[in-house]
Amino acid sequence: MQVGQPRASKGGEGNEDKGDLATVGWGVRRPGQKAAACTKRVHNSFAQFLATAGGILQVRYRQLVVSALLGWVGTLTAFAGAVHANPLHNDPIVREAYQHFYVLDYPACVALLEKVQAVHPGDPGPTAMLLEARVFEELYRQDLLDTTFYANDGFLTGRHPTPEDPARRDLIFSLADQAVREADARLSKNPRDVDALYARGWAKSLRSSYMAMVQRSFNAAFHLALQAHSDEAKVLEIDPDYVDAKLVVGTYQYVIGALPWGFKLLFGFAGITGSKSRGMETLRDDFTRGPMTSIEAGTVIALFLRRESQYREAINVVRTLESKYPHDFLFCLEEANLRKDAGEGMGAVTAYQTLVSDAAKPGYFPSAHLELAYFGLGEALRGQRHFAEAAKAYEEAAWSPGAGAELKRRSLVAAGKARDLNGERSLAVKDYQAAIANGSDTTQGDIARKLLKSPYREY
Repeated sequence: MQVGQPRASKGGEGNEDKGDLATVGWGVRRPGQKAAACTKRVHNSFAQFLATAGGILQVRYRQLVVSALLGWVGTLTAFAGAVHANPLHNDPIVREAYQHFYVLDYPACVALLEKVQAVHPGDPGPTAMLLEARVFEELYRQDLLDTTFYANDGFLTGRHPTPEDPARRDLIFSLADQAVREADARLSKNPRDVDALYARGWAKSLRSSYMAMVQRSFNAAFHLALQAHSDEAKVLEIDPDYVDAKLVVGTYQYVIGALPWGFKLLFGFAGITGSKSRGMETLRDDFTRGPMTSIEAGTVIALFLRRESQYREAINVVRTLESKYPHDFLFCLEEANLRKDAGEGMGAVTAYQTLVSDAAKPGYFPSAHLELAYFGLGEALRGQRHFAEAAKAYEEAAWSPGAGAELKRRSLVAAGKARDLNGERSLAVKDYQAAIANGSDTTQGDIARKLLKSPYREY
């Protein structure tokens, strides 16, 4: 099948709901519903939405979006003036550590940041940086940086338990507590210490991201993120040219501006307002000038463009990121994801196959989770109605060493559906049974049980 031919969908199941941010996780208020109950439900949905951001490029987005929860900062100053940042950002070891961070080589990044922390006792900046590396190391380990997981509303309402490692959790929470204590000590002496304020807000937002992504404690994450926002807002109030803080502000502005009118009205009563255009403008400034958060700003911009179906522009942004970090597996994966969503058909299939081929080259990607590429390949092949090949790709994803629990279940259910569509009922049944065995009391387990009773059909 050639690119441009009619297909059942752009990329297979799970990518149908790619509309405006306002479509994600929101209901309609029922007539007569009490205001208090409605407000509680809005807060719950709002916390879930901002924790997921509807389609994260990588879990970097999650951390950024959850941190952005945080309240409204007033009118932003013009984007003129010198850029200010923590001087530690220019430390050669810190710069080297983030070179490893942006190619997903978290162990090397952690080792370097531990050295920085050791020679800067009492400084919350290095502790927050080390916390960031530890959080994303764990999220990547669990395949929670896969954007397709958040591409539809099921993530918000379904049961998607992930196995939490208590030792890793305790380490993350300990670092978060330490960063806050160190920042508090500095702020007790100088309440206008912008570096301490920024580090404290960053640490709280990172902890809230872990709580939302792994523990799915959306309400607790929401309240923690609100605390973080007061710090980020104060940073910009004291120093409008602390450009790294604009990442949180821009994300927040955009998300609030993308909400349905009814919800914006409710939040407006609490003084919470936003603007999609102003948010995107702020993020673009950070993408251009941010000393340490430029890459994150670019990934958020690409995410929002993807949600608005502006795939070509999103691809251009991602290619800019790839040009800086060509060996970041997730950036390369996201280009393939976007090409699939853009309807490139077999061109997207080729992009996934190239990704798999590059990963086979020794040292090309310091860290590659091939299960993510195989799942995307399955989606692209199914969208082109190549059901047998799609099933094989999904099964490769499911049985890849280290595949996350949720990705494994999703892959097995998707493989079973593809087998059913290809008339291979016996193989479909095996996939559904395996999905149930890997998580009976989950949303995917429920789907698999239903499909054991009757074959899957598209229409």
